Amino acid sequence: MTELRGVGVGRGIAQGPVIRMAEPLPAPENTPSTIGADAERTRAREAVAAVAAELQQRADTAGGAAQEVLEAQAMIAEDPTLQDEVDSRIDDGGSAEWAVHDAFAGFRATLEAVGGYLGERAADLDDIAQRVLAHLRGLDAPGVPDPGHPFVLVARDLAPADTALLNLEQVLALVTTDGGPTSHTAILAREKGIVAIVGATEGSILETGTTVIVDAAAGVVTIDPTGEQLEKAAQRAAARDAAESAPLTPGALADGTAIALLANLGKPADAADAVARGAEGVGLFRTEFLFLSSAQAPTVAEQRESYRELLSAFGGKKVVVRMLDAGADKPLAFLNDAHEENPALGLRGLRSLRASEDILREQLTALAEADAETSADLWVMAPMVATVEETKYFTALAREYGIKTAGVMVEIPAAALLADRVLAHADFASIGTNDLTQYTMAADRMLGSVASFQDPWHPAVLRLVGEVGAAGARLGKPVGICGEAAADPLLAAVLVGLGATSLSMASAALADVRLALSERTASEAKHLAEVALAADDAASARNAVAEAVTALPSHQKETTS
Repeated sequence: MTELRGVGVGRGIAQGPVIRMAEPLPAPENTPSTIGADAERTRAREAVAAVAAELQQRADTAGGAAQEVLEAQAMIAEDPTLQDEVDSRIDDGGSAEWAVHDAFAGFRATLEAVGGYLGERAADLDDIAQRVLAHLRGLDAPGVPDPGHPFVLVARDLAPADTALLNLEQVLALVTTDGGPTSHTAILAREKGIVAIVGATEGSILETGTTVIVDAAAGVVTIDPTGEQLEKAAQRAAARDAAESAPLTPGALADGTAIALLANLGKPADAADAVARGAEGVGLFRTEFLFLSSAQAPTVAEQRESYRELLSAFGGKKVVVRMLDAGADKPLAFLNDAHEENPALGLRGLRSLRASEDILREQLTALAEADAETSADLWVMAPMVATVEETKYFTALAREYGIKTAGVMVEIPAAALLADRVLAHADFASIGTNDLTQYTMAADRMLGSVASFQDPWHPAVLRLVGEVGAAGARLGKPVGICGEAAADPLLAAVLVGLGATSLSMASAALADVRLALSERTASEAKHLAEVALAADDAASARNAVAEAVTALPSHQKETTS
């Protein structure tokens, strides 16, 4: 085998020697303690505390989305319920090592069964348990190797703690055998601009020391490449570097058709990086950061200050703010703490806000006040809208507070299928491809066991995107994309061909998408969309479009006649 295939993250290409990630520490045997329960409990608690402190330190260093993931890991490590489980196993005569291993495994199985937000956290437990075991055994914590020279890292998957702090001067590229386009590894790799291929299922054959080319744009790992292949890869890498350092220009197709390239942001502090990378505004500002770390809803004044900081960074530019999207993977005790068997299909998004309308009204008040103090072009949108009635409710309420531009997120197939009626009342639509894929494919996007279904390339998902795009074109209403799909340079052209008028993504993906769109005309984008829609599944759609692109002409930037 000379090539491996997986899902590429971005358009980067890199080459170098493979270094494999060390295999996990072996599970301890269930042998009786020789030092007594009190001493074992002390060992276990000290090890857990040390690991939690290390994770928190990494979180403080990482920043961005990685900080949130790592802080969650640190909290899980010291979960009182988990500690009780460890203690009970020690009380039964087990060693600290066995108690930690078995308790974490049991807790992991419980969280996986729950699914949703907690199901996603289950995958992080393995990393925490491994770190605690290493501390108990006096070994180095599992993690990224440091061979002293640049390398291509190959692993089954990476824990968030490792991905967040990769040394980008040493790690040339990343190849994982597990994971998909919306896995933690893929999302963090995209945010940090790491050349990566995930889900390369045959990656276990890659041996340390083997030279490879990692081509994220093609989703291909070339094993033992020829000198000519290495030279071509180096030329492509140099051309990409040159494109990234070129003067920033607005997003546009080769024929001059404008496609606004916007940033997805999680807090105001992320604005400076987005501006530096050429974001033409914000396509998705997640307001959850104000709420998730609080025992009660933030005040209007607290919210207003954060919104004012964000809007001030984008004077004169469009800023799309999503109203609080709580429930499912982001539960809030003060908004909806009722147990739900399937929270992804429960009281979340706009449904949850309507049930606690005072929180929605306070958010609109703070946004209107911040808007009055700044010069940005504020747009607001409601999450998880399913019906025309919900659209009417939200847009009327937003206008009651003086919000000039009010829209909805299309994440539920019902809204996509009735897009013409929804857009008759909304000023714009923004398609959240992560949730739209989840609900179209009936596959929980937080559940690893169905990750293969969670692919926005699926023709069923793309057909729904096309429904919204066509409705927007007929009614003269903007249609944006703000899910992870917008950061895929190959898929970006397809989305534009389906009617998207703007794309919003992690700031690190802007350069790749800007370049990819500049190589295609509007008619070619529509052709690629037709190619994707004609496929039977996600993999076939991706491969067919990749092949179709090679048959298209190379464009210099043209002007519209």
